[in-house]
Amino acid sequence: MGDDAGRYAPSPSGDLHVGNLRTALLAWLFARSTGRRFLMRMEDLDDRTVDGADARQLADLADLGLDWDPPMLYQSSRRDRYDAVIDSLTAAGRTFDCYCTRREILEAPRAPHAPEGAYPGTCLRLTDDELARRRETGRPPAIRLRTDVDEFIVDDGRHGSYSGTVDDFVLRRGDGTPAYNLAVVVDDAESGVEQVVRGDDLLASAPRQAYLATLLGYEPPAYWHVPLVVNAQGKRLSKRDGAVTLTDLAAQGVSAQDVLDAMARSLNLAAEAESVTAAQLLDRFDPAVLPREPWVWV
Repeated sequence: MGDDAGRYAPSPSGDLHVGNLRTALLAWLFARSTGRRFLMRMEDLDDRTVDGADARQLADLADLGLDWDPPMLYQSSRRDRYDAVIDSLTAAGRTFDCYCTRREILEAPRAPHAPEGAYPGTCLRLTDDELARRRETGRPPAIRLRTDVDEFIVDDGRHGSYSGTVDDFVLRRGDGTPAYNLAVVVDDAESGVEQVVRGDDLLASAPRQAYLATLLGYEPPAYWHVPLVVNAQGKRLSKRDGAVTLTDLAAQGVSAQDVLDAMARSLNLAAEAESVTAAQLLDRFDPAVLPREPWVWV
């Protein structure tokens, strides 16, 4: 087994639901079927982290038959590393302080092609006096990347060539928390992760991350953004949709094996009444047979 790796990177904010588990299964299948290591990373930088959620998540993944390689990484242990990367970008003139609130960003005029929420460049245009007044408010600034492109293209295994907006995105929030778009790039590159399999709701963030990786001298990973699990209304599955975690389903008499079998059928990897193991799915895994539409969980 080489140094290359795939990964699964949940936020330990609660129990994993069926959609999370299915994406984890796919990430594991993609990595293991290509001889890669499979790494586990807890994205625990923000205040949504729930005590004990990480252990429950790992137990649920193990119940499905998934395994992973050491080391186990917690982002909260790597703040100094993220700060060092931001410092290096600042020294190179690639960052700026931003005092904008979320409301100011949403209400500011922006280019016709820019998506809602894209940064409009407000703090880049402040005069020295305006900047001084903002500093005097005592509001700590976010640190944003000073980009030199409007778009960046990534190659995705499912979506093909995808071009997305790259704005002057946040590297560190005003409260000092390293931003997701920074941490994920640094962690993937420094862990040897060059295959990223995740839900296609994250496709729009891939160009920003690939651009930053390139800027830092990293090779962007190979992406596979896979279809989500949705509820009966076609909305992305969430914990609000009732019994969607293994614990809740077990209380209704639905076992982890039942969930694995259902996921396997949804991926065209098992027959209707067949019971399977993760190892069996690995033997028959073929990305070409995967469905292209979301799976409705009811």
